[in-house]
Amino acid sequence: MEFTLTEEQKMVQRTIRNFVKNELMPYEQQVLRNEREGRPGMTREEIKDLQMKAKELGFWGINTPEEYGGADLGPVMTALIQMELGRTFVPFSFGGSADNILYYCNEEQKEKYLLPVINGDRRSCFALTEPTAGSDAANIRMPAVKDGNHWVLNGEKIFITNGNEADFAMVFAVTDKEKGARGGVTCFLVDRDMGWRSEYIQTMGEWGPASLVFENVRVPEENILGELGGGFNLGMKWIGQGRWMIPARGVGASERLLQMGIEQSKSRVTFGKPISERQAIQWMIADSAVEIEATKWLVLRAAWLAEKGKDNRHMASMAKLYGTNMANRVVDRVLQIHGGMGYTKELPIERWYREMRLWRIFEGTDEIQRYIIARNLLKGHVKVGELMD
Repeated sequence: MEFTLTEEQKMVQRTIRNFVKNELMPYEQQVLRNEREGRPGMTREEIKDLQMKAKELGFWGINTPEEYGGADLGPVMTALIQMELGRTFVPFSFGGSADNILYYCNEEQKEKYLLPVINGDRRSCFALTEPTAGSDAANIRMPAVKDGNHWVLNGEKIFITNGNEADFAMVFAVTDKEKGARGGVTCFLVDRDMGWRSEYIQTMGEWGPASLVFENVRVPEENILGELGGGFNLGMKWIGQGRWMIPARGVGASERLLQMGIEQSKSRVTFGKPISERQAIQWMIADSAVEIEATKWLVLRAAWLAEKGKDNRHMASMAKLYGTNMANRVVDRVLQIHGGMGYTKELPIERWYREMRLWRIFEGTDEIQRYIIARNLLKGHVKVGELMD
């Protein structure tokens, strides 16, 4: 068993860490200031400029196949990159990528949707969640009714990331009520100019999702993504990747926060001693370090399974459940170590505190992950102490 990174992985890790330190972290105070004043942390132009700088370093479409101009670095490298990006809260992502399920586009759809997204000319959003179907994705009810060579969509999607900015949506709707999630859900590529509208949803964090409203929106049959009735499986492929990507980012954020906590504990003096000499603080630091390391290996195991083409769903659920709760515990401890200053908007700690609370909800709540893990064990899909292969 080999736990060391390859030379290539080490090089990528160092390069991304330097990029985060030199290019992204200098924006942090601007982001905090803009958000305090009710503006987006960064403009699209600023993010695009940074994406071009990353492209010069070879980081463009990190998971995009080489035939589309991407680097196709694979799940393990992607996990390492996400850990490094997590060290800052600057809202950055590499350019040249598209949602993984857009690669199921046919040739005509690739020209209209996939390639423009990869090139940064179009923006997409993933529209599955409904007011009555969040973690219980199989319970979506939004109907799509056939009318000639069109499908007519009516209903609402909610908490849709990028829903306010996207010019087309991957919309999941029920095309066969009797079959439901077992062959009765279809994914449609729906342009905004086909008639749907978005409404901003205010949250406790800086993340601004949208509700998407569909009123007799007519979608041509050729805009079905994949196969008729194959939408639910596509949706699960999209969600599954996020379940280990989110805790990967949590590792980087938690490492940065823990370092802030260590530095604060050494400089903050109470009753004649630095608080780093207080056992209560030492235990916070020790517990955080152990939990971060545990999450790191859960994430890398899930990514490794994906890279080998193995079923990583059980491990991905374990990584998301443990990793997102870990991040919430670490940020809470670090805020406590900083006292009143940690609660202010002058430092990024309270911002991370609000952002991380979301991680335990979207793309499968804690409760859903526990359900999946327990179900797999109780039904024998996974066995306790099973030998690794």
